[in-house]
Amino acid sequence: MPLLIIGLLLFLIPHLLRELGLRDRLIDALPSEAAYKGAYSLATLLGLGLIILGKGQAAFSMVWQPLFEWRLLSHVLMLPAFILLAAGNMPPSYLAATVRNPMVLGVALWGSAHLWANGDLASILLFGSFTAWGVVKFASLARNHEPPAKSPGIIWDIIAVVVGLILYWLITIFHGQLFGVGLSLA
Repeated sequence: MPLLIIGLLLFLIPHLLRELGLRDRLIDALPSEAAYKGAYSLATLLGLGLIILGKGQAAFSMVWQPLFEWRLLSHVLMLPAFILLAAGNMPPSYLAATVRNPMVLGVALWGSAHLWANGDLASILLFGSFTAWGVVKFASLARNHEPPAKSPGIIWDIIAVVVGLILYWLITIFHGQLFGVGLSLA
């Protein structure tokens, strides 16, 4: 479990530097903005690796038993999560203009969907941390929102929905092979 916790800290703290009021200070303290970006990238990549390793090695300790009958809720939450994640990685769309930070909201929905379906301690730490981060980051970015430089295009909304649905379908089919836990609705 310590690797998972260290990984979460290394991954999430750099993603909260702006909210903690430390981003500009760190940029000024380092020789260049490129040095900041390098350190940021290194910390988050190392954090991601430790999250994966730590989650895989964590002892299974059940905290609460999710309701088996309600697992459909996780599937329902994952549909918009994938669409929002896709929209957050594309040129401006009307969805992105309306939601403002679709990627962050998608991560919060992803974390919530998995938190709902997993009652073991390692999963609660992992998905709870990402859900909390998504909520804090979404609220922070909503306060400091800058309009997109380009006008939104409906084509990017269509592409985001199609890509999101394809990702949802692929992850649902291959979830067991990718993450060790198969999915079913039955």
